[in-house]
Order: sequence, then C-alpha cells, then structure tokens
Amino acid sequence: QVQLVESGGGLVQPGGSLRLSCAASGFTFSIQFMRWYRQAPGKERELVASISSAGGSTNYADSVKGRFTISRDNAKNTVYLQMNSMKPEDAAVYYCNTFLILSLRGQDYWGKGTLVTVSS
Repeated sequence: QVQLVESGGGLVQPGGSLRLSCAASGFTFSIQFMRWYRQAPGKERELVASISSAGGSTNYADSVKGRFTISRDNAKNTVYLQMNSMKPEDAAVYYCNTFLILSLRGQDYWGKGTLVTVSS
C-alpha cells in the first residue's frame, strides 16, 4: 500500500537549519509530483513546496522562498526539504503529500507528519 514516512523534525534555534526526509513506497515514485505541506496550531494546512517528477521544476510558498529547498532522489524514493535560516513562524507539523490516481480514482496521500519546533 501507499506509504509516506516523514523524518528529520525536531527542535532548532531561530536561524538554524533542518533537513526533512520523506520515504515513499507503494507507488511509482519517479513519475509523481511531490509536495511538502505544513500546519501550525490553529492554522490551516499550507503548501510549502512542490517538485516535479524528475526534479526539474520546483515551487515555493512566498514565506519560504530563498530559505527552503525541496529536492528528491528517485533512486531512493525519497523527497527532502532543506530548511535554512529558520524562523519561529516555521514551527509546524510538516507533511509529505502526493496525489495518485489508482484504479481510476484520484486521491491525496499524506504521511503522518514530523514536528518542527523553532525556539531559542
């Protein structure tokens, strides 16, 4: 079955860096767009970054442009989110996402998330 497993979250000081990973299985990873979302307490889930199947096209939320980098390794079925110059407002649960069409039915798939805390 489809699985997305995030890792790499934790506590980081403002200005620090973290790298999140999302290991995917159960589908053909190399042909799928992948996305990172985040959700802070009391706020709606928001799209942070996306990457095309081969990694040649990326997009970012304005709030993270220039600080975060999404990348992927199709040989390892893994997508990454490198987060630099982190701010307190980056604190959230970060989720890996993809949209799959299986058995003629389209559906969003999500990991369970990894918690990122930004605090001194």
